[in-house]
Amino acid sequence: MNRKNWIGIGLAFLVLFIILLLPNPDSLPLVGQRVLAVLAFAVVLWVTEAVPYPVSAVMIISWLAVLVGLSPTIEDPTIMYGTKEALGMAIGGFSSTAVGLVAGALFLAAAMEITGLHKRIALFIMSKIGTKPSRLVIGTITVSFVLALFVPSATARAGTIIPILLGIVAAFGLTKQSKLAALLVITAVQSISIWNVGIKTAAAQNMVALGFMQSEFGMDVAWGKWFMYAAPWSILMSVMLFFVMTKLIKPEETNLAGGDSIQSQLQALGKMKPNEWRLISISVALLFLWSTEGIFHPLDSTTVTIIAVAIMLLPKVGIFTWKEVQAKIPWGTLVVFATGISLGMVLLSTEAATWLSSNTFEAMGLAGMSIVAIVAILALFNILIHLGFASATSLASALIPIVIALVTGMESTSFNGPGLVLIMQFVISFGFLLPVNAPQNMLAYGTETFTTKQLLKSGIPITVIGYLFIILFSATYWQWVGLL
Repeated sequence: MNRKNWIGIGLAFLVLFIILLLPNPDSLPLVGQRVLAVLAFAVVLWVTEAVPYPVSAVMIISWLAVLVGLSPTIEDPTIMYGTKEALGMAIGGFSSTAVGLVAGALFLAAAMEITGLHKRIALFIMSKIGTKPSRLVIGTITVSFVLALFVPSATARAGTIIPILLGIVAAFGLTKQSKLAALLVITAVQSISIWNVGIKTAAAQNMVALGFMQSEFGMDVAWGKWFMYAAPWSILMSVMLFFVMTKLIKPEETNLAGGDSIQSQLQALGKMKPNEWRLISISVALLFLWSTEGIFHPLDSTTVTIIAVAIMLLPKVGIFTWKEVQAKIPWGTLVVFATGISLGMVLLSTEAATWLSSNTFEAMGLAGMSIVAIVAILALFNILIHLGFASATSLASALIPIVIALVTGMESTSFNGPGLVLIMQFVISFGFLLPVNAPQNMLAYGTETFTTKQLLKSGIPITVIGYLFIILFSATYWQWVGLL
């Protein structure tokens, strides 16, 4: 551990104890104040990245179990919650169906890696697009969209696309520091973030919001409905991304060797293997069942994903054995994800989120504003605080419960409250500005193909355009289709 990490840990504990020692406001239960102290502790750890995210998850669970356990209940202040009850609350997120969907998604991403099917799909699409820089940009955006349908991990998609793009750049006789490399790699990470919004299963942070919505509103959003709501925004943003990238970064003159590189990489993969064919069948069936949820069948997205995992684990007809796949699953991701949901649920159940909402958003007079104005202010706030977060999952864990509390606190509203929560979740996937704003950005930044300044140069107009589209959609399309 370096000095910076120790400073981050020290600051997290300092913030925790300061909030614990502050006078308890009359409008906030004591347990709520203690949960807010844990939230502040968690945010400092997440922002500073003082410890790995799974380590922060264990620390958060520990603090919740102790501090909530030693607090008087809201219903009867003479009775303590007890650490057993509090620990159950602290790990309550592990029972969320959203965690099951994320786990299934990780197995699907591992299947793609083991078979190499994601690489074959990417190379096939790129081979059909062409080798002119503008066509390569189109190909990169197209690959990002197609892989988002089948690979439910933004980092895994970046890990697939970026090596292929670097191979194409090398085939043109250019270095990683060339403008073409910067153009293609930045396009890749920005389009990955764009389609994290458009597709429900494309990113884990989407499941965080759905987990909270299921707990608080007793509702889920079907894959097809999410696509109907968000895909038009992502399609328009993909078009705008093409124009922004091709106008901002003018690549070097190239020869046509890149096309040969794509074909040679594709040929090197050989013929389709039986396990690839089986994975295609499972993936297509899964996509069909996701997209027709509630239309042709009553099975929810999590259930069909878990069934797909079970099939992939079957001998002879499956994709992998447990021994092969268990080492490729980032179990720490699941722990972080479930802990984030637990923290959000405890924030809501202890009235901490409600108090925080009333003293921030409601104090700004949002309750008396039009729905478009509310969206505009909340989305701007969302974008600004994202600058300090390296994990959209962590941001969703901290922010979405507060938005839910705001919605439930508005007694009479002329708009759909859960819809507002969902739109804020769309904005949480805005990771366009800095390398530290998204894991896929960090992975790409590690290739040394672009600078922070280059990413920011493209990220600012993309963020502004995306923000304006959020407002425009809130005033029109999302009201027409019943989201707001």
